Amino acid sequence: MKILLLCWRDSTHPQGGGSERYLERVGEYLVSQGHEVVFRTSRHMNAARREVRNGVRYSRGGAKYSVYPAALAMIVAARLGIGPLRGFDAVIDTQNGIPFFARLVSGKPTVLLTHHCHREVWPVAGRVIGPLGWFLESRVAPWVYRNSQTVTVSEASRADLLALGVPDAQIIENGVDPIPEHIPLIARETPIHLVTLSRLVPYKQIEHAIDTVAALDDATLDVIGSGWWEAELRAYARERGVLDKVIFHGQVTEDYKHALLARADIHLMPSRKEGWGLAVMEAAQHGVPTVGYSFGLRDSVQDNTTGLLVSDEQGFIDATRRLIRDVELREELGAAAKDFALKFSWDSTGARFEELLRRLTQQ
Repeated sequence: MKILLLCWRDSTHPQGGGSERYLERVGEYLVSQGHEVVFRTSRHMNAARREVRNGVRYSRGGAKYSVYPAALAMIVAARLGIGPLRGFDAVIDTQNGIPFFARLVSGKPTVLLTHHCHREVWPVAGRVIGPLGWFLESRVAPWVYRNSQTVTVSEASRADLLALGVPDAQIIENGVDPIPEHIPLIARETPIHLVTLSRLVPYKQIEHAIDTVAALDDATLDVIGSGWWEAELRAYARERGVLDKVIFHGQVTEDYKHALLARADIHLMPSRKEGWGLAVMEAAQHGVPTVGYSFGLRDSVQDNTTGLLVSDEQGFIDATRRLIRDVELREELGAAAKDFALKFSWDSTGARFEELLRRLTQQ
């Protein structure tokens, strides 16, 4: 098969995250099984218009919003036998807020991939874009894809989709990358190291992690990741008087990321909304339990087994303090989290996608 993947970003984008990595790993698996895969996404600084990475052909064009019509135009051209996308057999259309609506023009089986619904996220887009985006996501997309297969990554996201009138979403969970063979050993600087691995955008609520470290003695917070909200987070840490206790590492290499996770005692994930939470599994690989919110992580964190889930910010702080004080509980949850992470792999994720695409195309 020749398979077209659509996503507004890829993992090389400065704001790329777990959903982009998910689609890339699916594409790489499909290539390993002999399929041809084209990943159509937006352009960004220092990115080539075309490149091949791990067997996947990347085609870039358009920016934050124009990536959508640019991709649709190329799909139409492909149906006329023009351009690099011609000859595709199936499409995976990623809905990061809104999809590409490729089903309207593809003429081929088109799977809608959505990691989570964005009701709580759209307000940060502003008074015009926010309501428009939510209308497209909650009303238009379910209608356009009403007879197509929808894929999501967790029971929580499937429940949200069901509320929007999508009754038959298939769950294909995230995998997890193996820990790099060699990771550096980073010395401890304080008795307790907290870590958060996230894009720095408002709905991730990193402020709650900063509030948590402000409420603790002898603890530091490693913030791994980048995003346009970083300046505001630095200002917030300064206002809380903990800028010296919050270390912003930005984008780091895989080995250094894992070194920071391995050093951590607790992973904090205060995001307002998550479909799964890939960072939870990456921390779990090192036996590090997660504290998070029950409305975002109830699938990737097993409450009181692999981490602690709470409903509000005070509970978030209290849960972190509890794990700091109760070393035995922290180690018990961390060990269970490590065992849980072993159940997930990208090969399993990719194989289930291949099975779905074969069924839809009958190839």
